[in-house]
Parts: sequence; structure tokens; C-alpha cells
Amino acid sequence: MSAQHYDLIVIGGGSGGLACAQRAAEYGAKSVVIESGRLGGTCVNVGCVPKKIMFNAASVADSLEDAAGFGFESPSAQINWAAFKQGRDAYVLRLNGIYERNLAGKKVEYVVGRASFLDAGTVEANGRRFSAPNILIATGGKPALPMLPGAELGISSDGVFDLDRRPSRIAVVGSGYIACEFAGVFASLGSEVQLFIRKSQVLGSFDPMLGKELMREMRKSGIAIQEQVIPRALLKEEGGITLLSSEEQRFQGFDCVLWAVGRCSDHHGLGLNRAGVHVDAQDFILTDAYQATNVPGIYAVGDVAGRAPLTPVAIAAGRRLSDRLFGGKQDRKLDYSLIPTVIFTHPPIGTVGLTEPQARAAHGDNVKIYSSSFVSMYYALTERKPRTEMKLICAGAEEKIVGCHILGLGADEMLQGFAVAIRMGATKRDFDDTLAIHPTSAEELVTMR
Repeated sequence: MSAQHYDLIVIGGGSGGLACAQRAAEYGAKSVVIESGRLGGTCVNVGCVPKKIMFNAASVADSLEDAAGFGFESPSAQINWAAFKQGRDAYVLRLNGIYERNLAGKKVEYVVGRASFLDAGTVEANGRRFSAPNILIATGGKPALPMLPGAELGISSDGVFDLDRRPSRIAVVGSGYIACEFAGVFASLGSEVQLFIRKSQVLGSFDPMLGKELMREMRKSGIAIQEQVIPRALLKEEGGITLLSSEEQRFQGFDCVLWAVGRCSDHHGLGLNRAGVHVDAQDFILTDAYQATNVPGIYAVGDVAGRAPLTPVAIAAGRRLSDRLFGGKQDRKLDYSLIPTVIFTHPPIGTVGLTEPQARAAHGDNVKIYSSSFVSMYYALTERKPRTEMKLICAGAEEKIVGCHILGLGADEMLQGFAVAIRMGATKRDFDDTLAIHPTSAEELVTMR
């Protein structure tokens, strides 16, 4: 069987792969995208998009709870899960179609099938062979599941979107952003939620203030946080699912257990050994600053490479790769520092730059912290009083802002503009000299003393 020749083969139709293929096509490159699942990857199908829709639904539920404080006399509404799921799934399906039409509009060939390497320059999929001097691996990641007895009684974050009903009692196992996001969503939508963490704080890789204050707000919202619990097994019992800890504690009566214990790369079945591509100790594909693997002409972007697993990062890396390969921009690469990140918890979190421990490790005593803690004006008339917490981390004599961390209503939307300023090298004086927009929460970032 002879191989069809292309300028670029993209294995994986997620955010990074699609961005790379479409940018390459804009430069006139003959490109093909090979994808075995639905277009859009994790983000569109089981990540950012449906998760944000669930966050929005939970935020509506919070608003209904707050309505009485503003004089509204309507009774509180319960979510119709079936109708909500139908609407959410239909929206995702529409996006799948939009991505396919976008590929056709850019004249990028789309092949449905599971790809595997035959050698470093040839790929096979759906009974066809493809060759190219440039091959991008963008197959993404997948939820990690623990190797414990009864683990199959639980679901992964992917499984959340298959639930046909809202769980009455759900155990969420994990301390990262995915665990915290879904714990908040289910609590706001009316589920009884217990969050199980191995240590004593959530969000261990973020600024310590964020994890501490989020735990306070989660507990205020009714989420029970079980600290220092290491799961040993899940059991199916008459009253539901039981979580058994390594200390022989029994947590009983759950109708759903959600494993949110990390993610791993999804490159198995590609035949990387036949192409000679190396992976690291964590099984992520090894790449350099230009997304190049150890094999000339083979690249990897996105979650499969294990570097800043965020959709905008994968998109930016994929586009820059095509800029270099086909656009003549030889030095074009992605700067992985100062990546703004939002966590859609309740309340949401926005963060960019160094954490306080990182800043002190890098700058020693030349670090100054500015902070603010308050209740947003939105809650002036409500029974709920979630707090907003803000921290600016400054370094050096000029007090250059090297970190910004926000927890509170609107943090997800306000961070983007401040991230631009910080990337441009803003100092505390620049913030001080910027007029405040009143009354807003965001004004606190330019009025801190």
C-alpha cells in the first residue's frame, strides 16, 4: 500500500492539533488531521466547555438562593437535570460540527480513525497510509484512575458528563482544581458533597492563600472536607458506595464517587517505539522549547507533552509551530512563563505569575506583599457572604508585580486584563497610578496600600 504525501500530519483533533493544522493551511501547507473521537478534544467534549456550562448552571442556582435578599419572592427552583444535560450535550455536538466545517473551509483533510506510526515519517489510519516531513502528536490526556480494589465503582471527570441524574450524595476524591471545581458545582446544584484530600489543603501547586481561603468558602457552602484521607478501596454496600481509607475509616452512603486524582498522557497505541519517540519518567512525550521531540520532524503539543495542560497553551504552541515550519518565523516559540489561569470553583479563582514561596525563593528579601480581603458589594443584601481575597506579589526596588492571585466573584473575568499589564512589566506604581472603576471588586487591585 502506497502512502499519500502531505506537508503536515496532525494526530489528534483537539485544540492544539486543530490550531496547528489550520495555521499551516493558511500558509498553503497540505495538511491532514487524524482523529478517532469527536473533534475538539478534551476541552470541547469533556473539559472546559461542558464544565463551564455546569459552572454557569451552578452560578444560576447561587443567584436563585440570593434572590430573596434583593426582594424577589419567587420560590427557589430545582434543576431539571435531564433538560440541562440535553441542552449541554447539544451545544457540544454543535461545536463538533463547527470544527469539522472549519477544517473543510481551510481545506484541511479530516480522517476519522486511530493513527499509528509505521516509521518516523509514515502513519497508518483507517486502512490508509500517510507520509509527511512534519508530524505533530496532539492526542491529549485522559483522567488517571487509582489502582485500588473497587475503583471501577467510581467515575472519572469524563464520566461526570454521562450522569443521567444529579447525585444526591457524592464523594469527590482529589485536591486539585478539577476536584475543587466539581465539588463546588455539585454543592451549588443541591448535592451533598464530601471532598477527600490526602493532605491538609487543596490546590497545593498554587499560591497557599488560594487553597486556604477556598477551603474556608467551601466549608461555608456546606461541603465537608475530609483531610488526610488516603483511599484504600471502594465497596458496594446496601446503602450505596463506601469509601474505605488506609486508616480503616468508613465513609458510607454515596451514590457517586468521583476520582479527580490527576491526568496522564494519552499516546498509547500510537506505536511511538516504531518512530523512535522518547517519553519521560511520567510517560509524557519529551519535547524541547520548540515542541520538537528527539526525532527530527516529529513534534508534540498539548497535554500529551505534559507542559502547562491548558487549552490556550496548546493552541498557542500549535500555531507557533506552524509559524516556524511554514511561515518562515524561525524564532517563533511559546513563552511558558506568566500563564494566566482561572479555576472555576465557587467562588472562582484567577492567578498569574509567581506564588509567594516561588517569589521568595527567586528574590529573597526583595519581596513585598500587598493584599486585600472584603465582601463583594453583590452580597450587600444577601444571606451568603463569600469573601474576596486578593494578593499582589512585588519584587525589587521598583516593586515589579511578579504575581497576582484572586479568589472571589468575578475573578475569572477580571484577571485577563491584569495579566496583560503584568506581562508588560507593570509595577505597583503603575497600578497605583491607574484610576479605579467604582464600585467594583477589580478596583481593589489598584488601590491596595
